[in-house]
Amino acid sequence: MALPIKPPVAPMEAQLVNEIPEGEGWQYEPKWDGFRCLAFRDGDRVELQSKSGQPLGRYFPEVVEAVAALKPARFVLDGEIAVPVEGVLSFDDLLQRIHPAASRIKKLAAETPALYIVFDLLVDDRGTALIEQPLRDRRARLEKFAAKYLRADGRVRLSPATEDLKQAKKWFAAAGSNLDGVIAKHLEMDYRSDERSGMVKVKNMRTAECVVGGFRYGSKATKTLGSLLLGLYDERGLLNHVGFCSALTTKQREELTPRIERLKKPIDKGGGFSGKAPGGVSRWSTERSGEWEALDPTLVVEVQYDHFSGGRFRHGTKFLRWRPDKPARKCGMDQVRGGTGAPVELLEVGGKERSRKVTSRASRAKRPSALRG
Repeated sequence: MALPIKPPVAPMEAQLVNEIPEGEGWQYEPKWDGFRCLAFRDGDRVELQSKSGQPLGRYFPEVVEAVAALKPARFVLDGEIAVPVEGVLSFDDLLQRIHPAASRIKKLAAETPALYIVFDLLVDDRGTALIEQPLRDRRARLEKFAAKYLRADGRVRLSPATEDLKQAKKWFAAAGSNLDGVIAKHLEMDYRSDERSGMVKVKNMRTAECVVGGFRYGSKATKTLGSLLLGLYDERGLLNHVGFCSALTTKQREELTPRIERLKKPIDKGGGFSGKAPGGVSRWSTERSGEWEALDPTLVVEVQYDHFSGGRFRHGTKFLRWRPDKPARKCGMDQVRGGTGAPVELLEVGGKERSRKVTSRASRAKRPSALRG
């Protein structure tokens, strides 16, 4: 490649904080629920690189095609690949794309095509590296790039950004189901590859009361509790496995093991999950993931989580406390249905007035045309 920046490049990363930072000098963006991706275009050659430095192009041929179709011959973008389904982003459908069969990928690319949501410009359309420029200038260049080359209905879209804290809080309120939180960046900071300075992420931490329908041992040798398997009841009265809780101290595991073991109950006698069970067959399953012990579904635990989608907690949850006062049957899916706004609408910004509401003031002053894409 003749680009001044060549793959692999470690992307700039964000430090997790508890609150959205306030004050002058911050730019806020939605935190999209997808795969981080750097896109390199050099003539006919397009490379998509994951956060870990691995190639992504074979899994997202429609994104490669969309990047190759843009008019500039050379540029480097930083963004997120996401799959919209019925107006919201589906991480489950995104995961399905990491598949060894090219025929399967081709089929999914046609049925549920991905978007490439861009939020930074590392090499502009003239082939000039921008990584040493402050974000304020990079964002202005990116918006100019988007206004010139991106379509509002295209596969490559511009992520909105704002310096308005109220707007950032609105995005944050929608997080937890569709959006993954909010990103805040220092406007005067250069692009710091493989660093967590100058950029923070805030996740909307929530709580839910779940039924413990089973558990896994930490190891066969010690026979000590490894993780609690969590369930929630659906409208049909079925207890569905929704995730796990492993954030327990060694002392807690040792003390809980005999108590948990006393609640073992065979599935055919009402133990475990009456709906969706853990360890189902998938390409992510291992022999270990299918090994779990069913329990009498009477224990209720309160956990903290940051994201719920596809009928499960996206990440492990944090143990908060036992809830002996809570009837297990009252632990329903209604607890995790917050944040139902459709984030894809944030990208459909075709109108001038709407686009200006979500763009930084400094960037607006530097370009006459409205944001598109």
